[in-house]
Amino acid sequence: MVLALISILIAVPVASCFPAAYQELVETGKNRTSIKFLAIGDWGGVPYPPYITAVQKTTAQEMSKVAEQVGADFILALGDNFYYKGVDSVDSPRFKSTFESVYSAKSLRIPWYVVAGNHDHIGNVKAQIEYSQRSSRWKFPDYYYELNFRIPNTHKSLTIIMLDTVMLCGNSNDYSDAQPKGPLRQVDANRQLVWLQDRIARSKADFLLVAGHYPVWSVSEHGPTQCLVKQVHPLLVKYKATAYLCGHDHNLQYIEESGVGYVVSGAGNFLDPDIRHWNHVPKGSIKFFTGQASTLGGFVHVEVAQDKMIVTFYQAKGTSLYRTVLTQRKLD
Repeated sequence: MVLALISILIAVPVASCFPAAYQELVETGKNRTSIKFLAIGDWGGVPYPPYITAVQKTTAQEMSKVAEQVGADFILALGDNFYYKGVDSVDSPRFKSTFESVYSAKSLRIPWYVVAGNHDHIGNVKAQIEYSQRSSRWKFPDYYYELNFRIPNTHKSLTIIMLDTVMLCGNSNDYSDAQPKGPLRQVDANRQLVWLQDRIARSKADFLLVAGHYPVWSVSEHGPTQCLVKQVHPLLVKYKATAYLCGHDHNLQYIEESGVGYVVSGAGNFLDPDIRHWNHVPKGSIKFFTGQASTLGGFVHVEVAQDKMIVTFYQAKGTSLYRTVLTQRKLD
């Protein structure tokens, strides 16, 4: 499907954050009444030949099939785009070996809206932002930004707020307790949090998604990110966000709590069946989990229609594993 360049509200001082103008999707049929996209995190290959993993390859192949058969207008890339230390410059060969050459199918040559993960922040995130000028599909305008869409042939809208959770919470050491130790620059964290508070409170979108790398809730190795539980979770609940999407833990999870859906899609490159934090999320909230090697990898497909959002979890070996439906926001 062809997608017109939508309006992107880049991270700027709150005083100049006026509601972004909407642009329509390119007309693809009068009967079309939904927006479709894929979400994948932790897909970033390895820094040595052949620069990809078996999981990344099989997941990319299945993504291309689902995008072709079911449809996809764009892809959310949820961080850890290049293992293990990001990229060092915009000229890094990793852009070709780990991204362009892997997701080369026609159905995946659509906009990729990108956020950075903890491994990306070890390297040069600014170089990933600059790569937006080199690639027609790599869309990474700033560390955090907002996307706005109108759902075709309806009066409904979709907003996606893209966060830099590493800037917000700090980097994490995967070999210790894996919890971020606090932001590198508190002023940058504060500025992003104020921006988020402004954007989420202001949003009148029928479907409001927030996306970042770190999870709010997770039952796996890293567990809930306490910084996000404290700072972002109350905003999601208060302002009736539809869902929060992330990666970081290398598996697929769906958690539903206080009316918000929490989607973990971190199975793009590695798989981890760890459930050590199963009892550290709200009781009864975990609806789906898989991190088994037998899935060969996985990702999420989302369809936002006139009155509902359908989230489907796919395994790379070719079948859907779980599906849930979220309703549009009911604003007072």
